[in-house]
Amino acid sequence: MKLAELIEALGGKLAQGNLEQMIAGVSSYAKAGATDLVFAEDAASTAKALATSAAAAVLKAAAPESYAANPQLAVVECDQPRLWFARAAKLLRAEPPCEGIHASAVIGKGAKLGSGVTVGACAVIGDDAVVGDHTRIEAGAVVGERVRIGDYCRIYPRVVIYPDVVLGNRVVLHAGVVLGADGFGYVRDAASGVYTEFPQQGGLVIEDEVEIGANSTVDRGALGVTRVGRGAKFDNLVHVAHNCEIGEDVIIVALAGLSGSSTVGKGAIIAGQVGIGDHAHIGPGVILGGQAGVFSGKTVTNDGLKPGTVHWGTPARPLPQVLREQATLARLARRQTSKGRRD
Repeated sequence: MKLAELIEALGGKLAQGNLEQMIAGVSSYAKAGATDLVFAEDAASTAKALATSAAAAVLKAAAPESYAANPQLAVVECDQPRLWFARAAKLLRAEPPCEGIHASAVIGKGAKLGSGVTVGACAVIGDDAVVGDHTRIEAGAVVGERVRIGDYCRIYPRVVIYPDVVLGNRVVLHAGVVLGADGFGYVRDAASGVYTEFPQQGGLVIEDEVEIGANSTVDRGALGVTRVGRGAKFDNLVHVAHNCEIGEDVIIVALAGLSGSSTVGKGAIIAGQVGIGDHAHIGPGVILGGQAGVFSGKTVTNDGLKPGTVHWGTPARPLPQVLREQATLARLARRQTSKGRRD
């Protein structure tokens, strides 16, 4: 793409160089070549960007005279260079070509495939499923009966989508993802101790632009619907149980688990190994630090806290409070140790 096309799509200001410069891809400082784009966000990284052999760099506005150190480098100024760089990378990434339907794929009765759809080797599309335009379903994936998949989705190998699950547009499911399995809900007979499964017949809706990492699982609702909001991003090995409601633009990091009927508000961040009990509520914008725990039925919000406050520990509470508690415990321990020595 021409640099002019990237600026038209992403904004920014050309501070040096030629709008006709061709950009083929993005790169690091060390590996950048004559058609690559690099980025920088501070003075140190700006110096490195200006010293590369890249075609262009996207930077925060700097002293214009500093650009003279590399007059061959096209310079784009913007407020968020990292974001501009990431969006440019998506625009520059070539879409894989449509490969059609592999001879070994199985397409069920009544299934409807849009234009430009790819179905890989040994993939299975169930009866009455609908697959949107330009979606890729790769080798060994299984799409159940009556599943609805939107446009421009990427279903990687060995994904399993149970019947009646609904996916929006531009959803990415990495290898081994399982969507719509039965939730872990049982009723115990008080007399015999025998467990009977509570009905797991609800739905699962994954909204537009969600990305779910490898070997993650999202269960269907019991009687209602499990929902993952637009733009949510899951790392590998994340579990979301039945009836959960995940808000828009939520981040959930590896090995985190949400128990049934929990909710997570828009823009929340759930770090690695966080555990959330059933019927818990995580407010919009809340950050749960690594290994934090939220007890069943509890609510965690940012009410009365500075934006960006991290909640940590079990039970999860604001990090400044946790640090004060730990400091107090340390002082008490030292006093007890000193007292023991005197005795």
